[in-house]
Amino acid sequence: MDEMKPDASLCVLIGDIVASRVSTDRRAVHDAVVAALAATEAVVPSVRGLRITVGDEFQGGYRTLGAALDAALRVRLALLPDVDVRIGVGRGSVTVLDAERGIEDGSAWWAARAAVEHVEATAERSPTRTLRTGYRAEGEDATVGAVNAALLCRDHLVGSLSDRSLRLLEGLMHPDTTQAQLAEREGVSASAVSQRVRADGVGVVLAAHELLRALP
Repeated sequence: MDEMKPDASLCVLIGDIVASRVSTDRRAVHDAVVAALAATEAVVPSVRGLRITVGDEFQGGYRTLGAALDAALRVRLALLPDVDVRIGVGRGSVTVLDAERGIEDGSAWWAARAAVEHVEATAERSPTRTLRTGYRAEGEDATVGAVNAALLCRDHLVGSLSDRSLRLLEGLMHPDTTQAQLAEREGVSASAVSQRVRADGVGVVLAAHELLRALP
């Protein structure tokens, strides 16, 4: 975590829990989200800390779009399959209104809010019901459409994975974890893990993620 200058240009992330009000144990959900945010922050540090703000909402700021998208997927995978979240990422200016309380404003936050609202509306339609991540930017940005197309396809693959494939994907997001280690953890052969990574699209998600996380 580092300090942020007033009116800095950042990519900010706003997330909330899907169908949180139907949970029978909201304390357990809250604790799971806190743990997921802490684990993600340790791998992809944000500017002022990835944190829960009000109710079921969490947010953070990043220097690059790639870092914000990296954090977004890691939070989801840390929570799935028991809890799912929708996330909006916005690029623009950020003004610190109250550094002590962590209150910020600016076009990046408005863009992120518009993105998460778009995700929620889009996921209500059957063909795009698996969408969980969206991106908006201040002003003219030719990359917005391409990034959202990639996110739509990536989220479809993630939303189609079995519980075991989700665990494999989450494990392989950590570069020091091998397929052999995951096979031992799952109680299956290494070849079974390799086949599932190929057949279920886990490898495609990882490849797409590497491209997205490199975005400036």
